[in-house]
Amino acid sequence: MTYRELLKEGERKLFTAGVAEWELDAWYLFSHCFSMDRGAYFLHMETALSEEAEEKAAEFGCLTGKRAERIPLQQILKSQEFMGFSFYVNEHVLIPRQDTETLVETALAGERARMRALPTGKKPQTYRILDLCTGSGCVGISLAKLLPSAKVTLSDISEEALEVAAENVRRFDLGESCEIARSDLFERFSGERFDCIVSNPPYVPSGEIGKLMPEVRDHEPAAALDGSPDGLEFYRRIGGEAAEHLTPGGRLYLEIGWDQGETVPELLRTAGFLHVEVLKDLAGNNRVVKAACPE
Repeated sequence: MTYRELLKEGERKLFTAGVAEWELDAWYLFSHCFSMDRGAYFLHMETALSEEAEEKAAEFGCLTGKRAERIPLQQILKSQEFMGFSFYVNEHVLIPRQDTETLVETALAGERARMRALPTGKKPQTYRILDLCTGSGCVGISLAKLLPSAKVTLSDISEEALEVAAENVRRFDLGESCEIARSDLFERFSGERFDCIVSNPPYVPSGEIGKLMPEVRDHEPAAALDGSPDGLEFYRRIGGEAAEHLTPGGRLYLEIGWDQGETVPELLRTAGFLHVEVLKDLAGNNRVVKAACPE
């Protein structure tokens, strides 16, 4: 068997299993197993597999078998790129998605502008950010990487998710900038205030979870998806308590579902937040709500 025949065999397996990006996913798994880029593949694709390569071919068969079971590619490779950084992921956290980069970019732009606007004497030595429902830590860690003066608290109720976040903190050597906290939203932060709170909370209505793709429905943590029957439970809780944990004028940034662009802003306005605004992602869908705590 040649390299080309092996890759085509993997592609057929994924296509038959109904994997949407069967050709691309087969290539990623092939490249992972053989440490081969496209250029090297085109040079050697008609070469017969050596005895050593046969062992890697067996690994490729195993991994494509997992992908054919609709296990997400990122869980198989234990990695996902987000904001230009490579994050460790597993079955205990949501896989970071490009849509969520809108949340980071919005918070980054907003907080940089706020810091620039502060008089020199009033700029805090430590800029405190709380990332609620942190999961892999991709949102908070990206902010810590891109806002050098920030001290970021990564919080989640799931111990397994926090182990993943802690691993990513170690990988990026951010032990001085990030701390890990197990908490049911604001439960353990009594009396603490932050300059900025960000969150990508569970927001899928309970009845919609069964309609999601098998990769999400069957392999990503349900607790990180299920936002209650109407998808709004976490927004109610965060909106009702966040002001007590923000400094005067502090900002709140929330990822939302595409159809929550009216309901979530209204919840925040009712809770007393000001300057409530909805921002769209690259696909033109409602994706982020930002709001300000009264001064």
